Amino acid sequence: MSTLFGDELLSRPRREIAPGAVHVPGWLRLDQQAWIAERFRGWAAGPVPPRAASVRGHRMSVRTVCLGWHWQPYRYTREATDVNGARVLGFPDWLVRVGRLALAEAYGDDYPAREYTPDTALANFYDSEARMGMHQDKDEASREPVVSLSIGDSCLFRFCNTETRAKPYEDLLLASGDLFVFGGPSRLAYHGVPALYPGTAPPGCGLEAGRINITLRVTGKA
Repeated sequence: MSTLFGDELLSRPRREIAPGAVHVPGWLRLDQQAWIAERFRGWAAGPVPPRAASVRGHRMSVRTVCLGWHWQPYRYTREATDVNGARVLGFPDWLVRVGRLALAEAYGDDYPAREYTPDTALANFYDSEARMGMHQDKDEASREPVVSLSIGDSCLFRFCNTETRAKPYEDLLLASGDLFVFGGPSRLAYHGVPALYPGTAPPGCGLEAGRINITLRVTGKA
């Protein structure tokens, strides 16, 4: 019994960080994490390889492979014209189901989760040196919530407000299996990843080193 309900469950409680921004630790089971990690490897071997995008002349340290629509700074396209011109892989139905389950978990009856239909996923890989600067997810015409899933090494996640990259902000740990959802008043909040913690990936998550972060979004494109 003590192994099922140990003190570790109390150390990282579910929390609403800001209105519309909800952190649910340990939402994905280890077997689910491993299964998704294997899907990521398949996506990475697909028609469009992971690439580090350039934003305002600076190459990102995170490498991204996309599903449904290909994100390149400030727009979405069906073909990866900034990589090799190939059409990106389709958006799988199971990720739509994951997105709906995630919103139901985060918002309960306060959001019509069954109507949520994400059509793109940005699957990011962080190695031990990768970081993500403070930014807004605002290239989508839709303002439906963003669903974020973490697998592998833990990271420091910085969540700010919609007006500035600077303080006040809140730092929290995103660990393997965690769910983070932000929508509503927090949909355009600045956020980033200033640090990764190598060697923290739990055995059985499907990733020995590094971090996979998958964000589900609704582009609003036809």
